[in-house]
Amino acid sequence: MGNNLLYNNFIKPHINNKDPFLIYRDGSSTSYQEFISLSKKISQYLVSSQVAKGDRILFQLEKSIYGLAVYAACIMTGAIYVPLNDQYTLEETKYFIYDSKPKFIFCSSDRKNEIEKLNIVSQDSLVEIDPKIGFLKFNIEEYEELTFIQAVDINDIIAFLYTSGTTGKSKAVALSQDNLYSNASTLKVYWDIQKNDQLIHMLPIFHTHGLFVAINTTLVSGLSVYFFDKFSLTDLITVLPKATLLMGVPTYYKRMNDSSLVTKNLTNNMRLFISGSAPLSSIDHQMFYQKTGHTILERYGMTETNMNTSNPYLGKRKPGSVGLPLPQVHIRIIDNNSKKQMGINEIGMIQIKGPNVFNSYWNNEQANKEAFSDDGFFITGDLGYIDEDGYITISGREKDLIISGGFNIYPKEIEDLINDYEEVIESAVIGKNDTDLGEVPVAIIVIGSKLREKIITELNKRFIKNLAKYKIPKEIKIINELPRNAMGKIQKNKIFDLISEN
Repeated sequence: MGNNLLYNNFIKPHINNKDPFLIYRDGSSTSYQEFISLSKKISQYLVSSQVAKGDRILFQLEKSIYGLAVYAACIMTGAIYVPLNDQYTLEETKYFIYDSKPKFIFCSSDRKNEIEKLNIVSQDSLVEIDPKIGFLKFNIEEYEELTFIQAVDINDIIAFLYTSGTTGKSKAVALSQDNLYSNASTLKVYWDIQKNDQLIHMLPIFHTHGLFVAINTTLVSGLSVYFFDKFSLTDLITVLPKATLLMGVPTYYKRMNDSSLVTKNLTNNMRLFISGSAPLSSIDHQMFYQKTGHTILERYGMTETNMNTSNPYLGKRKPGSVGLPLPQVHIRIIDNNSKKQMGINEIGMIQIKGPNVFNSYWNNEQANKEAFSDDGFFITGDLGYIDEDGYITISGREKDLIISGGFNIYPKEIEDLINDYEEVIESAVIGKNDTDLGEVPVAIIVIGSKLREKIITELNKRFIKNLAKYKIPKEIKIINELPRNAMGKIQKNKIFDLISEN
């Protein structure tokens, strides 16, 4: 058996561990030992199907143990795990298939049938899974458990996570073994995560928060997870008295604040509430503390970097701040024009360097050139400042980005779809404040026809066909012209004012 950083630290220690790994809504559970046995059988299937180190394995299915087991199988075989949001439409999925060129695609029966009709991959590469039944193409239990674990270098790529860019084209963030292990091992210590902790997991497992923060810290710690397919306030209230940790997004805390059932007594057993993926308002901080006696711990991460900063577990937590740089993570604030480093409390571009930071986007040299400074710092696109205590606050985004319920939405992708419709002269998609989701996308369009209702109907049809549900604009507003500055650039801040007035 060769060296394999993630296998040696995430999987090998639990081979004979009969403690619960995942605990489900009905009270049943899967032990670490059972999970690893399933993962090794999937690994054997991959190896017997000629999957080699570096081959991409695309996974698109609703949240279940199978997404985690295929991820573990990729760790064991040296393949690259490519999880996709199961809400993506077929049109969106087609792009990811073309870009990643997967050896295998694990998906639902419905998605399998749709992909088959595209004739872009062989039928043999499509593996259908029913989360309640398991593999439909074959009986996984007939496979032996993999015995040979693929040797990998710490800099070898283990996963692609797709993130959109301001151009609207999704980019594959290539994450290495070291990127993931360094971050998980750091967070375990920084948040004092112990084997006897019990984590409430309601996040998706196709992005960095739900998969690499929550699951990787689980595996490196050996704790148990209350594993739910999605957020449910009812489920949350049921398990809060039993659990000790929650990793969530601001929407979770807003809904808890709105519930009279969330009290100090209900959360007595909890020791840590963590929030990320979007800013949490100071009001929500205060309300949650008044209701529960707990101060929410905010942190800051990205697909390209995993976690960068965190308020301390022990020590002062500043509401509105994302905390201090994690150990080995270097953060600086740079003036975009002069490229000089900013002083205390001065706003500039956040740049990051550390073992958590990815090395490159997959097959995208232009994006790679734009992503890094000459001395190797990742240019985040986020604006912020460092205060006198070293705490970092995110003050805005240079990137044209909407964060809705923890999901990133890049307006350019939606605008391109709108502008492709012949009746539309131009468009702009902006984020509108929402009390539950933080922001929701709204489309502002200029049209050359008086057939307003017909155009709105046709655009909505386009949205449903081409966009995941969370990306679909919640409103379409028609105006005579988009406001522009002297250079002809659309001023989205002024559009925002127009929205507020109506």
